[in-house]
Amino acid sequence: MRTEPAQLALEAILQKPTLGIPTFWLNLMEHAFIERVAGAEPGAYTREPEETYIACQRAAGVSLLDQYIPENPLTMGASGFEGARPTATTGAEEVVVDGILVDSPEAVVEHLERVEFPRLRTQMAAFDEESRVREIIDGEARLQGKLGPSILKGGYAFVHFPHLPYTTYGYRNYFIAYELYPEVMEEHFSLTADLALLNNRAAARAYGEGHLPPWCRLDHDMADGRGTLVRMESLERRWFPHFDRCLEPLRRAGVRMVWHCDGNLMGMVPGLLAAGISGFQGFQYEHGMDYERLCARKTTAGDDLLIVAGVSVTRTLPWGTPADVRRELAWLVEKGPKRGLFLGCSSSVTPGVPWPNIQALLDGLAYYRTSRRL
Repeated sequence: MRTEPAQLALEAILQKPTLGIPTFWLNLMEHAFIERVAGAEPGAYTREPEETYIACQRAAGVSLLDQYIPENPLTMGASGFEGARPTATTGAEEVVVDGILVDSPEAVVEHLERVEFPRLRTQMAAFDEESRVREIIDGEARLQGKLGPSILKGGYAFVHFPHLPYTTYGYRNYFIAYELYPEVMEEHFSLTADLALLNNRAAARAYGEGHLPPWCRLDHDMADGRGTLVRMESLERRWFPHFDRCLEPLRRAGVRMVWHCDGNLMGMVPGLLAAGISGFQGFQYEHGMDYERLCARKTTAGDDLLIVAGVSVTRTLPWGTPADVRRELAWLVEKGPKRGLFLGCSSSVTPGVPWPNIQALLDGLAYYRTSRRL
């Protein structure tokens, strides 16, 4: 049996009228703050990260948690990233993928055609739907058991769709290849969508057979502060058709799919809604994400959107005051949908945020779980 605040989260997903507003997961990255919220002693998080992370979520009154990342804060110290290994998008001197040195757009194409396309076809031929259904159900049940009855575990990452693989090849060479070799890029999206469709048929079954809450958050950064990482016209031609078709099993199953926003994603909103996306999470307001205009949009069925409205982790929390935090929460509630609204942070809260701002956030979230107005 689900207990409050998990029941509040489920009712919000189903867009039933609720007295309070459920709290979305809180990913504090500063170890001392995780421990303070959890009521744990100093050093507890490093020794027992999973237990302390869960205790922090419970103490913060979290209602819905989809992305389970208990060890993510271990990648940071008190001053942020410390000693992280460079990757294709974080300063690696060389990018080598499956033995191929990716030092040009042509090398990206070579890897796709010689390695990645055959690998996708092999994975499709070997796909076992029954095994995948069981894997999803068992994985979600295991995590729900860890969280306990007060936090609802929502779906994350087990619904698949085509990505822009810049994290594999690096920004420069991948995006030049994207422009120079459009047929190759679309073939990659097509094959990825073919495999994703097989996976998503299994995922749709898992929702029904495993009695999972009908929530899934889709997470892939496709914009920065200037807009989409590639031209919208090319996305409309090459990417959206494959994205749309691979989500069909989830749409038929009635799963609410929520898109994670990063940067200025406003140009993609019409296409995402047309593909069946039911809501949005993670707004960078300072980069042009028009919260008020977005909250006024409707799904293709004419329903209000599900909105995970977060206090800004790049502006208000690190640079504002407790009064600023309270004002932003009030604005998010006032301009947000009347049903299907969640409150939290726009993303992870990095080290350096003043504790009084964290306290104001926690106090505000606690208030709105029982009332809609300060």
